[in-house]
Amino acid sequence: MRKSLVAGGAAVALAVLTACSSNGTTSAADNPSGKDGYVAVADTSLQGSGDLTVQLDYDSVETDGLDPATAATARSWSIMSLTYETLVTIGSDFSVQPMLAKSWTHPDPKTYVFNLRSGVKFSNGRVMTPADVVGSLKRLIASKSAYSTQLGPVSSITATGADQVTIKLSAPYTAFLPALANTPAAILPMKEIDAHKIDVTKTMVGTGPFVPTSHRQDVSWTFAPNSNYRNASDVHIKKLTLQIVSDESARLAAIRSGSAGFDFFNNIDSLNLLSSASNTKAVSQRNSDFYYLMVNAKSGNPILADQKVRFALNTALDRQQIADVAFAGKVVPTGVTPAVLPGACKVADLPSEKASEDSAEQTLKDAGATGKTLRLLIYNSEPANAQIAQLIEQQLAKVGVKVKIQNLDDATWNDKVFGAKPDFDLAISWFAGYVDPTMVTRWWNPEVSLFDKAFLNDDPTVDQLITKAATQPDGTERNTTMQQLCDQVDQDSGMLPLVTRPAVIGYRTDKVSPTLYANEGYGNILRSIVDFRIPNEQ
Repeated sequence: MRKSLVAGGAAVALAVLTACSSNGTTSAADNPSGKDGYVAVADTSLQGSGDLTVQLDYDSVETDGLDPATAATARSWSIMSLTYETLVTIGSDFSVQPMLAKSWTHPDPKTYVFNLRSGVKFSNGRVMTPADVVGSLKRLIASKSAYSTQLGPVSSITATGADQVTIKLSAPYTAFLPALANTPAAILPMKEIDAHKIDVTKTMVGTGPFVPTSHRQDVSWTFAPNSNYRNASDVHIKKLTLQIVSDESARLAAIRSGSAGFDFFNNIDSLNLLSSASNTKAVSQRNSDFYYLMVNAKSGNPILADQKVRFALNTALDRQQIADVAFAGKVVPTGVTPAVLPGACKVADLPSEKASEDSAEQTLKDAGATGKTLRLLIYNSEPANAQIAQLIEQQLAKVGVKVKIQNLDDATWNDKVFGAKPDFDLAISWFAGYVDPTMVTRWWNPEVSLFDKAFLNDDPTVDQLITKAATQPDGTERNTTMQQLCDQVDQDSGMLPLVTRPAVIGYRTDKVSPTLYANEGYGNILRSIVDFRIPNEQ
Protein backbone atom coordinates (compact mmCIF):
# COMPACT_ATOMS: atom_id res chain seq x y z
CA MET A 1 0.00 0.00 0.00
CA ARG A 2 2.94 2.39 0.26
CA LYS A 3 2.62 5.11 -2.35
CA SER A 4 -1.15 4.78 -2.32
CA LEU A 5 -2.67 8.06 -1.35
CA VAL A 6 -6.11 6.57 -1.42
CA ALA A 7 -5.71 3.67 0.91
CA GLY A 8 -2.48 3.14 2.66
CA GLY A 9 -0.05 5.90 2.76
CA ALA A 10 2.50 7.48 0.60
CA ALA A 11 2.94 9.37 -2.56
CA VAL A 12 2.75 13.02 -1.92
CA ALA A 13 5.65 14.90 -0.40
CA LEU A 14 4.81 18.49 0.37
CA ALA A 15 6.75 20.11 3.13
CA VAL A 16 6.19 22.57 5.88
CA LEU A 17 8.14 25.78 6.07
CA THR A 18 5.18 28.03 6.78
CA ALA A 19 3.96 28.15 10.35
CA CYS A 20 0.30 27.20 10.20
CA SER A 21 -2.09 26.88 13.04
CA SER A 22 -4.53 24.01 13.24
CA ASN A 23 -7.12 26.01 11.35
CA GLY A 24 -4.90 26.32 8.29
CA THR A 25 -3.90 29.96 8.63
CA THR A 26 -0.35 31.10 7.94
CA SER A 27 1.65 33.54 10.01
CA ALA A 28 3.09 36.52 8.14
CA ALA A 29 6.59 35.91 9.54
CA ASP A 30 6.75 32.49 7.91
CA ASN A 31 5.01 33.37 4.66
CA PRO A 32 7.65 34.36 2.09
CA SER A 33 5.03 35.24 -0.51
CA GLY A 34 3.59 38.04 1.56
CA LYS A 35 0.10 36.90 0.60
CA ASP A 36 -2.08 34.96 2.99
CA GLY A 37 -2.53 31.35 1.93
CA TYR A 38 0.51 31.23 -0.38
CA VAL A 39 4.21 30.47 -0.05
CA ALA A 40 4.91 31.85 -3.53
CA VAL A 41 2.96 34.13 -5.85
CA ALA A 42 3.92 34.57 -9.50
CA ASP A 43 5.10 38.01 -10.58
CA THR A 44 2.47 38.99 -13.13
CA SER A 45 4.70 41.71 -14.54
CA LEU A 46 6.82 38.97 -16.10
CA GLN A 47 5.56 38.39 -19.62
CA GLY A 48 8.18 36.01 -21.00
CA SER A 49 7.36 32.63 -22.46
CA GLY A 50 9.40 29.53 -22.99
CA ASP A 51 10.29 26.11 -21.68
CA LEU A 52 10.24 24.79 -18.14
CA THR A 53 11.83 21.61 -16.83
CA VAL A 54 10.29 20.08 -13.72
CA GLN A 55 11.85 17.17 -11.84
CA LEU A 56 9.76 14.68 -9.85
CA ASP A 57 10.80 11.79 -7.66
CA TYR A 58 8.72 9.16 -9.43
CA ASP A 59 6.34 8.70 -12.34
CA SER A 60 2.70 7.71 -12.51
CA VAL A 61 2.65 4.06 -11.45
CA GLU A 62 -0.97 3.07 -11.98
CA THR A 63 -1.98 -0.46 -12.93
CA ASP A 64 -4.57 1.00 -15.33
CA GLY A 65 -2.12 3.25 -17.12
CA LEU A 66 -3.34 6.81 -17.58
CA ASP A 67 -6.96 6.33 -16.49
CA PRO A 68 -7.68 9.14 -14.00
CA ALA A 69 -10.64 7.27 -12.50
CA THR A 70 -8.35 4.66 -11.02
CA ALA A 71 -5.38 6.92 -10.29
CA ALA A 72 -4.26 6.44 -6.70
CA THR A 73 -0.97 8.31 -6.35
CA ALA A 74 -0.17 11.97 -5.96
CA ARG A 75 2.22 11.98 -8.88
CA SER A 76 -0.54 10.63 -11.12
CA TRP A 77 -2.91 13.29 -9.79
CA SER A 78 -0.36 16.05 -10.48
CA ILE A 79 0.67 14.82 -13.92
CA MET A 80 -2.86 14.11 -15.10
CA SER A 81 -4.10 17.48 -13.82
CA LEU A 82 -2.04 19.13 -16.56
CA THR A 83 -4.52 17.71 -19.07
CA TYR A 84 -7.66 16.94 -17.09
CA GLU A 85 -9.98 19.21 -15.12
CA THR A 86 -12.72 18.64 -12.57
CA LEU A 87 -16.05 20.33 -11.91
CA VAL A 88 -14.59 22.15 -8.91
CA THR A 89 -11.16 22.79 -7.47
CA ILE A 90 -9.61 23.69 -4.13
CA GLY A 91 -8.60 27.19 -3.08
CA SER A 92 -5.67 28.23 -0.93
CA ASP A 93 -7.82 27.98 2.20
CA PHE A 94 -9.17 24.48 1.33
CA SER A 95 -12.43 26.03 0.16
CA VAL A 96 -14.17 24.59 -2.91
CA GLN A 97 -13.88 26.85 -5.98
CA PRO A 98 -15.39 26.74 -9.50
CA MET A 99 -13.57 25.01 -12.35
CA LEU A 100 -15.61 23.38 -15.13
CA ALA A 101 -18.71 24.24 -13.14
CA LYS A 102 -19.04 28.01 -13.07
CA SER A 103 -21.45 27.78 -10.15
CA TRP A 104 -23.65 25.37 -8.24
CA THR A 105 -26.57 25.34 -5.87
CA HIS A 106 -27.30 23.04 -2.96
CA PRO A 107 -31.10 23.24 -2.65
CA ASP A 108 -31.28 20.51 -0.01
CA PRO A 109 -28.73 18.39 1.90
CA LYS A 110 -28.84 15.64 -0.71
CA THR A 111 -28.96 17.62 -3.99
CA TYR A 112 -26.28 19.50 -5.97
CA VAL A 113 -27.05 21.38 -9.18
CA PHE A 114 -23.99 22.31 -11.27
CA ASN A 115 -24.09 25.04 -13.90
CA LEU A 116 -21.37 24.29 -16.46
CA ARG A 117 -19.13 26.77 -18.23
CA SER A 118 -20.29 27.30 -21.82
CA GLY A 119 -18.03 26.55 -24.76
CA VAL A 120 -15.40 24.52 -22.88
CA LYS A 121 -13.54 22.31 -25.37
CA PHE A 122 -11.54 19.13 -25.08
CA SER A 123 -8.08 19.18 -26.61
CA ASN A 124 -9.52 17.43 -29.71
CA GLY A 125 -11.70 20.48 -30.33
CA ARG A 126 -15.08 19.05 -29.30
CA VAL A 127 -17.24 21.09 -26.93
CA MET A 128 -17.83 19.52 -23.53
CA THR A 129 -21.47 18.64 -22.83
CA PRO A 130 -23.45 17.63 -19.75
CA ALA A 131 -23.33 14.07 -21.11
CA ASP A 132 -19.55 14.10 -20.64
CA VAL A 133 -19.99 15.12 -17.02
CA VAL A 134 -22.68 12.54 -16.34
CA GLY A 135 -20.74 9.78 -18.08
CA SER A 136 -17.43 10.61 -16.43
CA LEU A 137 -18.79 10.54 -12.89
CA LYS A 138 -20.85 7.40 -13.52
CA ARG A 139 -17.72 5.80 -14.95
CA LEU A 140 -15.74 6.71 -11.84
CA ILE A 141 -18.36 5.17 -9.56
CA ALA A 142 -18.61 2.04 -11.73
CA SER A 143 -14.82 1.63 -11.64
CA LYS A 144 -15.04 0.57 -7.98
CA SER A 145 -11.63 2.18 -7.55
CA ALA A 146 -10.54 3.10 -4.05
CA TYR A 147 -11.16 6.78 -4.77
CA SER A 148 -14.66 6.15 -6.08
CA THR A 149 -15.81 5.52 -2.51
CA GLN A 150 -14.84 9.09 -1.64
CA LEU A 151 -17.79 10.41 -3.68
CA GLY A 152 -20.11 9.05 -1.04
CA PRO A 153 -23.69 7.79 -1.48
CA VAL A 154 -24.49 9.05 -4.99
CA SER A 155 -27.95 7.88 -6.07
CA SER A 156 -28.33 9.64 -9.45
CA ILE A 157 -26.44 11.84 -11.92
CA THR A 158 -28.52 13.44 -14.66
CA ALA A 159 -28.32 16.20 -17.25
CA THR A 160 -31.04 18.69 -16.32
CA GLY A 161 -30.34 21.41 -18.88
CA ALA A 162 -28.19 22.45 -21.83
CA ASP A 163 -25.39 23.35 -19.41
CA GLN A 164 -26.59 21.79 -16.20
CA VAL A 165 -26.05 18.55 -14.28
CA THR A 166 -27.88 17.51 -11.11
CA ILE A 167 -26.46 14.98 -8.66
CA LYS A 168 -28.53 13.46 -5.90
CA LEU A 169 -27.23 11.61 -2.86
CA SER A 170 -29.08 9.01 -0.83
CA ALA A 171 -27.87 10.69 2.38
CA PRO A 172 -26.11 13.95 3.29
CA TYR A 173 -22.35 13.75 2.73
CA THR A 174 -20.26 16.79 3.62
CA ALA A 175 -17.13 15.68 1.76
CA PHE A 176 -18.92 15.40 -1.60
CA LEU A 177 -17.72 18.68 -3.12
CA PRO A 178 -14.12 18.29 -1.85
CA ALA A 179 -14.07 14.76 -3.29
CA LEU A 180 -15.11 16.12 -6.71
CA ALA A 181 -12.09 18.43 -6.67
CA ASN A 182 -9.45 15.76 -7.23
CA THR A 183 -8.15 14.34 -10.52
CA PRO A 184 -9.97 10.95 -10.35
CA ALA A 185 -13.21 12.94 -10.76
CA ALA A 186 -11.92 14.52 -14.00
CA ILE A 187 -14.38 15.15 -16.82
CA LEU A 188 -13.50 12.98 -19.82
CA PRO A 189 -14.55 13.00 -23.51
CA MET A 190 -17.13 10.27 -22.97
CA LYS A 191 -18.49 10.36 -26.53
CA GLU A 192 -15.12 9.26 -27.89
CA ILE A 193 -14.48 6.84 -25.02
CA ASP A 194 -17.85 5.13 -25.45
CA ALA A 195 -17.24 4.88 -29.21
CA HIS A 196 -13.83 3.29 -28.49
CA LYS A 197 -12.08 6.08 -30.38
CA ILE A 198 -10.00 6.91 -27.30
CA ASP A 199 -8.36 4.43 -24.95
CA VAL A 200 -8.20 6.45 -21.75
CA THR A 201 -5.57 4.11 -20.30
CA LYS A 202 -3.15 5.15 -23.05
CA THR A 203 -4.28 8.56 -24.30
CA MET A 204 -5.02 11.77 -22.37
CA VAL A 205 -7.63 14.07 -23.90
CA GLY A 206 -9.00 16.67 -21.54
CA THR A 207 -10.03 20.30 -21.15
CA GLY A 208 -6.91 21.38 -19.26
CA PRO A 209 -4.02 23.67 -20.26
CA PHE A 210 -1.59 21.05 -21.63
CA VAL A 211 -1.52 18.00 -23.88
CA PRO A 212 1.15 15.29 -23.60
CA THR A 213 3.38 14.90 -26.64
CA SER A 214 5.66 12.12 -25.39
CA HIS A 215 6.14 9.84 -22.40
CA ARG A 216 8.90 7.40 -21.47
CA GLN A 217 7.89 5.56 -18.30
CA ASP A 218 10.10 6.45 -15.33
CA VAL A 219 12.17 8.76 -17.56
CA SER A 220 10.27 11.80 -18.79
CA TRP A 221 7.13 13.50 -20.11
CA THR A 222 6.78 16.41 -22.48
CA PHE A 223 3.68 18.59 -22.71
CA ALA A 224 2.63 21.31 -25.14
CA PRO A 225 -0.04 23.98 -24.58
CA ASN A 226 -3.58 22.94 -25.42
CA SER A 227 -4.63 25.34 -28.18
CA ASN A 228 -8.28 24.63 -27.35
CA TYR A 229 -7.89 25.54 -23.68
CA ARG A 230 -10.35 28.29 -22.78
CA ASN A 231 -7.59 30.47 -21.28
CA ALA A 232 -4.85 29.50 -23.74
CA SER A 233 -3.44 33.05 -23.81
CA ASP A 234 -2.66 32.76 -20.10
CA VAL A 235 -0.34 29.79 -20.57
CA HIS A 236 3.24 31.10 -20.61
CA ILE A 237 5.01 27.75 -20.66
CA LYS A 238 5.47 26.70 -24.28
CA LYS A 239 7.10 23.36 -23.58
CA LEU A 240 6.83 21.58 -20.26
CA THR A 241 9.26 18.75 -19.56
CA LEU A 242 8.81 16.47 -16.56
CA GLN A 243 11.93 14.51 -15.71
CA ILE A 244 11.66 11.53 -13.38
CA VAL A 245 14.74 11.59 -11.15
CA SER A 246 14.58 9.28 -8.15
CA ASP A 247 17.87 10.40 -6.60
CA GLU A 248 17.37 13.44 -4.39
CA SER A 249 21.00 14.60 -4.64
CA ALA A 250 20.69 14.60 -8.43
CA ARG A 251 17.61 16.81 -8.20
CA LEU A 252 19.45 19.18 -5.88
CA ALA A 253 22.34 19.38 -8.35
CA ALA A 254 19.93 20.12 -11.20
CA ILE A 255 18.43 23.10 -9.39
CA ARG A 256 21.85 24.43 -8.43
CA SER A 257 23.14 24.14 -12.02
CA GLY A 258 19.96 25.46 -13.60
CA SER A 259 19.35 22.34 -15.71
CA ALA A 260 15.95 22.14 -13.99
CA GLY A 261 13.72 25.05 -13.09
CA PHE A 262 11.29 23.53 -10.59
CA ASP A 263 11.96 20.50 -8.38
CA PHE A 264 10.26 18.53 -5.67
CA PHE A 265 12.17 17.24 -2.61
CA ASN A 266 11.28 14.80 0.16
CA ASN A 267 14.01 15.83 2.58
CA ILE A 268 13.39 18.83 4.83
CA ASP A 269 17.16 19.46 4.80
CA SER A 270 16.77 20.65 1.21
CA LEU A 271 15.58 23.98 2.60
CA ASN A 272 19.01 24.63 4.03
CA LEU A 273 20.93 22.94 1.22
CA LEU A 274 19.37 25.29 -1.34
CA SER A 275 19.39 28.44 0.76
CA SER A 276 22.80 29.61 -0.43
CA ALA A 277 22.46 28.66 -4.10
CA SER A 278 22.27 31.60 -6.50
CA ASN A 279 19.02 32.32 -8.36
CA THR A 280 17.31 29.70 -6.23
CA LYS A 281 14.47 29.66 -3.73
CA ALA A 282 13.24 26.79 -1.60
CA VAL A 283 9.84 26.82 0.07
CA SER A 284 7.73 24.24 1.78
CA GLN A 285 4.05 23.70 1.38
CA ARG A 286 1.84 22.73 4.27
CA ASN A 287 -0.15 19.66 3.37
CA SER A 288 -2.67 17.45 5.06
CA ASP A 289 -0.74 14.18 4.70
CA PHE A 290 0.61 12.66 7.90
CA TYR A 291 2.86 9.91 9.19
CA TYR A 292 1.30 7.21 11.31
CA LEU A 293 2.41 4.21 13.34
CA MET A 294 0.68 0.88 12.76
CA VAL A 295 0.40 -1.47 15.74
CA ASN A 296 -0.22 -5.12 14.89
CA ALA A 297 -2.88 -6.05 17.42
CA LYS A 298 -3.73 -9.38 15.79
CA SER A 299 -0.61 -11.25 14.71
CA GLY A 300 2.29 -9.33 16.18
CA ASN A 301 3.80 -9.63 19.63
CA PRO A 302 1.02 -11.01 21.90
CA ILE A 303 1.33 -8.09 24.29
CA LEU A 304 -0.05 -5.82 21.54
CA ALA A 305 -3.43 -7.54 21.67
CA ASP A 306 -3.94 -5.75 25.01
CA GLN A 307 -5.53 -2.33 24.44
CA LYS A 308 -4.05 -1.04 27.71
CA VAL A 309 -0.55 -1.93 26.49
CA ARG A 310 -1.13 -0.24 23.13
CA PHE A 311 -2.40 2.89 24.87
CA ALA A 312 0.60 2.91 27.21
CA LEU A 313 2.93 2.78 24.19
CA ASN A 314 0.91 5.58 22.61
CA THR A 315 1.25 7.64 25.79
CA ALA A 316 5.03 7.19 25.70
CA LEU A 317 5.25 8.70 22.22
CA ASP A 318 6.33 12.34 22.08
CA ARG A 319 4.91 13.71 18.84
CA GLN A 320 6.26 17.19 19.43
CA GLN A 321 9.78 15.79 19.79
CA ILE A 322 9.33 13.96 16.48
CA ALA A 323 8.24 17.22 14.86
CA ASP A 324 11.10 19.21 16.36
CA VAL A 325 13.96 16.74 15.95
CA ALA A 326 13.12 14.76 12.82
CA PHE A 327 11.65 17.72 10.93
CA ALA A 328 13.30 20.79 12.47
CA GLY A 329 9.94 22.02 13.74
CA LYS A 330 8.52 22.37 10.24
CA VAL A 331 5.63 19.96 10.88
CA VAL A 332 2.98 19.66 13.57
CA PRO A 333 1.56 16.79 15.64
CA THR A 334 -1.77 15.51 14.39
CA GLY A 335 -4.72 13.36 15.30
CA VAL A 336 -6.74 11.25 12.87
CA THR A 337 -8.24 14.40 11.32
CA PRO A 338 -5.28 16.23 9.70
CA ALA A 339 -4.10 19.06 11.93
CA VAL A 340 -3.84 21.62 9.11
CA LEU A 341 -7.47 21.33 8.03
CA PRO A 342 -10.25 23.56 9.33
CA GLY A 343 -12.20 21.80 12.06
CA ALA A 344 -9.46 19.28 12.88
CA CYS A 345 -9.42 17.85 16.38
CA LYS A 346 -7.10 19.29 19.01
CA VAL A 347 -4.07 17.09 19.56
CA ALA A 348 -3.48 18.47 23.05
CA ASP A 349 -6.88 17.09 24.08
CA LEU A 350 -6.16 13.50 23.05
CA PRO A 351 -6.28 10.98 25.93
CA SER A 352 -2.68 9.88 25.33
CA GLU A 353 -1.48 13.48 25.55
CA LYS A 354 -3.16 13.92 28.93
CA ALA A 355 -1.97 10.59 30.38
CA SER A 356 1.34 10.48 32.24
CA GLU A 357 4.48 8.59 31.25
CA ASP A 358 4.63 7.17 34.77
CA SER A 359 1.17 5.61 34.39
CA ALA A 360 2.21 4.18 31.03
CA GLU A 361 5.33 2.65 32.54
CA GLN A 362 3.32 1.08 35.36
CA THR A 363 0.76 -0.34 32.91
CA LEU A 364 3.53 -1.96 30.91
CA LYS A 365 5.06 -3.46 34.05
CA ASP A 366 1.72 -4.85 35.18
CA ALA A 367 1.17 -6.42 31.76
CA GLY A 368 4.61 -8.02 31.70
CA ALA A 369 5.63 -5.92 28.71
CA THR A 370 8.72 -4.37 30.30
CA GLY A 371 11.85 -5.69 28.64
CA LYS A 372 9.97 -7.04 25.63
CA THR A 373 11.30 -6.31 22.13
CA LEU A 374 9.07 -4.99 19.35
CA ARG A 375 10.06 -5.07 15.68
CA LEU A 376 9.56 -1.69 13.98
CA LEU A 377 9.50 -1.94 10.18
CA ILE A 378 10.37 0.99 7.91
CA TYR A 379 10.94 1.23 4.15
CA ASN A 380 14.08 2.85 2.82
CA SER A 381 12.66 5.10 0.07
CA GLU A 382 11.24 7.59 2.58
CA PRO A 383 14.06 9.67 4.13
CA ALA A 384 12.24 10.54 7.35
CA ASN A 385 11.26 7.00 8.30
CA ALA A 386 14.59 6.19 9.92
CA GLN A 387 14.61 9.43 11.93
CA ILE A 388 11.08 8.84 13.21
CA ALA A 389 11.91 5.23 14.06
CA GLN A 390 15.01 6.18 16.04
CA LEU A 391 13.03 8.66 18.10
CA ILE A 392 10.30 6.10 18.78
CA GLU A 393 13.01 3.65 19.81
CA GLN A 394 14.35 6.17 22.35
CA GLN A 395 10.90 7.15 23.60
CA LEU A 396 9.73 3.58 24.23
CA ALA A 397 13.02 2.72 25.90
CA LYS A 398 12.11 5.24 28.61
CA VAL A 399 9.13 3.08 29.57
CA GLY A 400 11.10 -0.16 29.42
CA VAL A 401 10.21 -1.46 25.95
CA LYS A 402 12.93 -2.31 23.44
CA VAL A 403 12.54 -1.57 19.74
CA LYS A 404 14.40 -3.34 16.93
CA ILE A 405 14.30 -1.28 13.75
CA GLN A 406 14.21 -3.20 10.46
CA ASN A 407 14.92 -1.05 7.39
CA LEU A 408 13.56 -2.87 4.33
CA ASP A 409 13.18 -2.30 0.63
CA ASP A 410 9.72 -1.11 -0.33
CA ALA A 411 8.44 -4.40 -1.76
CA THR A 412 9.50 -6.44 1.26
CA TRP A 413 8.05 -3.88 3.67
CA ASN A 414 4.78 -3.84 1.75
CA ASP A 415 4.49 -7.64 1.84
CA LYS A 416 5.25 -7.88 5.56
CA VAL A 417 2.82 -5.10 6.51
CA PHE A 418 -0.04 -5.34 4.00
CA GLY A 419 0.33 -8.95 2.93
CA ALA A 420 -2.16 -11.69 3.76
CA LYS A 421 -0.19 -12.60 6.90
CA PRO A 422 1.28 -9.44 8.46
CA ASP A 423 4.72 -10.02 9.93
CA PHE A 424 5.48 -7.01 12.10
CA ASP A 425 4.86 -5.48 15.50
CA LEU A 426 5.10 -1.79 14.60
CA ALA A 427 5.41 -0.12 11.19
CA ILE A 428 5.65 3.46 9.93
CA SER A 429 3.97 4.85 6.81
CA TRP A 430 1.86 7.85 5.86
CA PHE A 431 -1.65 8.71 4.78
CA ALA A 432 -3.01 11.28 2.39
CA GLY A 433 -4.99 13.77 4.42
CA TYR A 434 -7.19 15.12 1.59
CA VAL A 435 -9.17 18.35 2.01
CA ASP A 436 -12.08 17.32 4.21
CA PRO A 437 -11.19 16.00 7.66
CA THR A 438 -13.49 12.99 7.36
CA MET A 439 -12.07 11.67 4.08
CA VAL A 440 -9.08 9.96 5.69
CA THR A 441 -10.95 8.72 8.76
CA ARG A 442 -12.62 5.86 6.87
CA TRP A 443 -9.30 4.01 6.86
CA TRP A 444 -9.83 3.37 10.59
CA ASN A 445 -12.79 1.17 9.69
CA PRO A 446 -11.05 -2.04 8.51
CA GLU A 447 -14.30 -3.35 7.05
CA VAL A 448 -14.21 -0.40 4.64
CA SER A 449 -10.48 0.06 4.09
CA LEU A 450 -9.67 -3.69 3.99
CA PHE A 451 -5.89 -3.12 3.71
CA ASP A 452 -5.56 -2.96 7.51
CA LYS A 453 -8.11 -5.64 8.36
CA ALA A 454 -5.42 -8.23 9.14
CA PHE A 455 -3.82 -6.17 11.91
CA LEU A 456 -6.37 -3.56 13.07
CA ASN A 457 -9.31 -4.38 15.34
CA ASP A 458 -12.69 -3.06 14.21
CA ASP A 459 -14.06 -0.60 16.77
CA PRO A 460 -17.86 -0.13 16.40
CA THR A 461 -17.70 3.22 18.21
CA VAL A 462 -15.10 4.48 15.73
CA ASP A 463 -17.22 3.23 12.82
CA GLN A 464 -20.28 5.07 14.13
CA LEU A 465 -18.37 8.32 14.63
CA ILE A 466 -16.88 8.11 11.12
CA THR A 467 -20.37 7.79 9.66
CA LYS A 468 -21.78 10.55 11.87
CA ALA A 469 -19.04 13.07 11.00
CA ALA A 470 -19.42 12.35 7.28
CA THR A 471 -23.09 13.38 7.34
CA GLN A 472 -22.84 16.47 9.54
CA PRO A 473 -22.49 19.94 8.00
CA ASP A 474 -19.42 22.00 8.82
CA GLY A 475 -19.72 23.63 12.21
CA THR A 476 -19.43 23.17 15.94
CA GLU A 477 -21.34 19.89 16.14
CA ARG A 478 -19.20 18.30 13.45
CA ASN A 479 -16.02 19.50 15.13
CA THR A 480 -17.20 17.94 18.37
CA THR A 481 -17.84 14.63 16.62
CA MET A 482 -14.38 14.71 15.05
CA GLN A 483 -12.77 15.33 18.43
CA GLN A 484 -14.68 12.34 19.80
CA LEU A 485 -13.46 10.30 16.83
CA CYS A 486 -9.85 11.35 17.37
CA ASP A 487 -10.14 10.54 21.07
CA GLN A 488 -11.58 7.07 20.42
CA VAL A 489 -8.91 6.23 17.82
CA ASP A 490 -6.26 7.47 20.21
CA GLN A 491 -7.68 5.39 23.06
CA ASP A 492 -7.76 2.19 20.97
CA SER A 493 -4.21 2.88 19.74
CA GLY A 494 -4.30 0.57 16.75
CA MET A 495 -3.08 3.07 14.14
CA LEU A 496 -1.49 6.15 15.65
CA PRO A 497 -1.29 9.47 13.76
CA LEU A 498 2.05 11.15 14.47
CA VAL A 499 2.96 14.35 12.61
CA THR A 500 2.17 16.01 9.31
CA ARG A 501 4.45 15.12 6.40
CA PRO A 502 6.98 17.56 4.96
CA ALA A 503 8.58 18.19 1.58
CA VAL A 504 10.29 21.04 -0.19
CA ILE A 505 9.78 22.76 -3.53
CA GLY A 506 12.87 24.35 -5.01
CA TYR A 507 12.84 26.59 -8.07
CA ARG A 508 15.13 28.80 -10.12
CA THR A 509 14.12 32.43 -10.05
CA ASP A 510 15.76 32.92 -13.45
CA LYS A 511 13.61 30.14 -14.90
CA VAL A 512 10.17 30.53 -13.35
CA SER A 513 8.04 32.59 -10.98
CA PRO A 514 5.49 30.12 -9.57
CA THR A 515 2.29 30.35 -7.57
CA LEU A 516 2.15 27.85 -4.71
CA TYR A 517 -0.43 27.43 -1.99
CA ALA A 518 0.70 27.40 1.61
CA ASN A 519 -1.72 24.49 2.12
CA GLU A 520 -2.30 21.57 -0.23
CA GLY A 521 -4.63 18.65 0.24
CA TYR A 522 -4.20 16.45 -2.81
CA GLY A 523 -0.46 16.63 -3.29
CA ASN A 524 -0.70 18.56 -6.54
CA ILE A 525 2.42 20.71 -6.68
CA LEU A 526 1.46 21.73 -10.24
CA ARG A 527 -2.03 22.88 -9.28
CA SER A 528 -1.50 26.55 -10.22
CA ILE A 529 0.78 26.03 -13.22
CA VAL A 530 -1.35 28.27 -15.45
CA ASP A 531 -0.39 31.12 -13.12
CA PHE A 532 3.37 30.42 -13.41
CA ARG A 533 5.31 33.18 -15.12
CA ILE A 534 8.51 32.97 -17.16
CA PRO A 535 11.03 35.76 -16.33
CA ASN A 536 12.43 36.17 -19.86
CA GLU A 537 11.99 34.75 -23.32
CA GLN A 538 13.67 31.34 -23.18
